[in-house]
Amino acid sequence: MQSVRDRLEIILSRLANRAADEKVYTKRYAGAARAAADASDARRKAGVSLGPLDGTILSVKDLFDVAGEPTTAGSLILATAPAATRDAMIVARLRQAGAVIIGKTNMTEFAFTAIGDNPHYSTPGNAKDASLIPGGSSSGAGVAVGEGTSEISIGSDTGGSVRIPASLNGVVGFKPTARRVPLGGAYPLSATLDSIGPLACNVTDCAAADAVMAGEDPGPLQPLSLAGLRVGIARGIVFGETQAEVTAAFGACIGRIERAGARVVDLPIDDLIAEMRLATKRGTIASMEGAEVHADWLAAGAPVLVDPHVTGPLSRALAVPASAYIRTIRRRGELVLAMAQRLEAIDVVALPTVPMVAPTIAAMAADEALRDKTEGLLLRNTQVANQFDLCAISLPMPDMALPAGLMLMGRHGEDRYLLRVAAEVEALLAG
Repeated sequence: MQSVRDRLEIILSRLANRAADEKVYTKRYAGAARAAADASDARRKAGVSLGPLDGTILSVKDLFDVAGEPTTAGSLILATAPAATRDAMIVARLRQAGAVIIGKTNMTEFAFTAIGDNPHYSTPGNAKDASLIPGGSSSGAGVAVGEGTSEISIGSDTGGSVRIPASLNGVVGFKPTARRVPLGGAYPLSATLDSIGPLACNVTDCAAADAVMAGEDPGPLQPLSLAGLRVGIARGIVFGETQAEVTAAFGACIGRIERAGARVVDLPIDDLIAEMRLATKRGTIASMEGAEVHADWLAAGAPVLVDPHVTGPLSRALAVPASAYIRTIRRRGELVLAMAQRLEAIDVVALPTVPMVAPTIAAMAADEALRDKTEGLLLRNTQVANQFDLCAISLPMPDMALPAGLMLMGRHGEDRYLLRVAAEVEALLAG
């Protein structure tokens, strides 16, 4: 069996060879990673294990605190911020579980956009084709797993920022129920919607990382049968403008799930989505809460160093009165309860993670209107899970020229059950 140190050195060599043009990682921890790898190898020789993550080569998004350095969150204005005094809680838990943290991955500035571009630290090219967008905001996380420079990447997901890059780079991405994984030491976007989740090549690795970060037992997922599973298909708004190849792949996946004995039923949720859109018309929850995070420099005049795709929405949200924000949060709570009642009739919801495969970076840079439309489409399906306080996972759909994901959404707090279902669906699609 190959040692952890040998696996690590192969990756470090790849990163060293492209150091002059590195876009996926913003920090590398070669020395600390080698020490952690050697410690894991020593434990294995002694017959000792810290659990399923022991010796796993892992990266973290550049919004998690690592003791001794500033947390830049993809922005130049934080590059000279005070150094973090301690690791983020999830970073500490991952280290304690024996993970080998190889570095920090690139991201969109302040985790705010879905395309995956960053004007300061460059845009990581998609793992399947470097001319294509990676998806955001956990852009480097999706590319790192897709290209094999980390076995698990940890990202954040406020409106789809784990699942969008997972879908576009052909990997698995899991968004847990909000607040299940502690946010301490993670640079915030939206206290209401932020979740911390893993990206990996399989559901098993995602489940192990999720359990460790949540402070739960990372034991193996217990098998379950897909026979009799109630799968709700949310036809309507979330299927609009879906590319033909994504529609076909989704239909093929659902057909295989149905042939495995699952009961597939239509689940109308357009009314609830429309009500949520109405509730957030003055400003999205993410933009209003993000505006509070950045209120000081926004009020002083946005620094020219900040991406205008970030300053524009935040500046507009800063002008929304507190009364409108409070009403939005109250209405969101009512709609979360309404969705929970709607989902009592099914076990999981299925829909395409995003309605498209990755477009080119050049196309997004050349046409602002196309970029805005694309961003809206990328966020449309994934944000349902965040807005309605659900858990969700994106699985790669087989037999596609460019990647796209199948998204399964589970009820609030049923994260482990959703992961069990996802593991069975993953095995079915691989067969």
